[in-house]
Amino acid sequence: MKNIYLVGFMGTGKTSVGKLLSKKLDKEFIEMDDFIEKREGKKIVEIFTEAGESCFRKIEKEVLNEFSTKIDSIVSCGGGLICNDDNAKVLLENGIVFCLTASAETIYTRTKKVTHRPLLNVADPLKKIKELLNQRASYYNKAHYIVDTDNIPKEEIADKIIRILKNR
Repeated sequence: MKNIYLVGFMGTGKTSVGKLLSKKLDKEFIEMDDFIEKREGKKIVEIFTEAGESCFRKIEKEVLNEFSTKIDSIVSCGGGLICNDDNAKVLLENGIVFCLTASAETIYTRTKKVTHRPLLNVADPLKKIKELLNQRASYYNKAHYIVDTDNIPKEEIADKIIRILKNR
């Protein structure tokens, strides 16, 4: 089976749902940001601070190209990964892409206590979330499937994805 790519904004449940899918489907789970941190020997926030977002996006693209040669894995992608046309093409051609969505308010609630989200280390994170969601909407809508995670337990989300996969 092709890789299953989970895309969407930070805080939509890509990692928690991905880990659950991994167990339920007995497939390898890869958290792309964790992989990048191990490979680079730095936290994502440090890469952003020291080298900038463009450097991080270049690394992210390289890692995606590595992952695209694997099969049968579940990959939790960074929130902005699909927002590059080349990356979107790789995702869509080499995997089954699920975009997990949630409202800006839900995302804010889920992310407000963490400091490792460099794009939200701003004076008004909720406003920034809304801006980024608006900017990224057309990219997120390219996914093969859109799955809402607002007020839905991760088990139900994982089961919904499994039903979709079985009915393909």
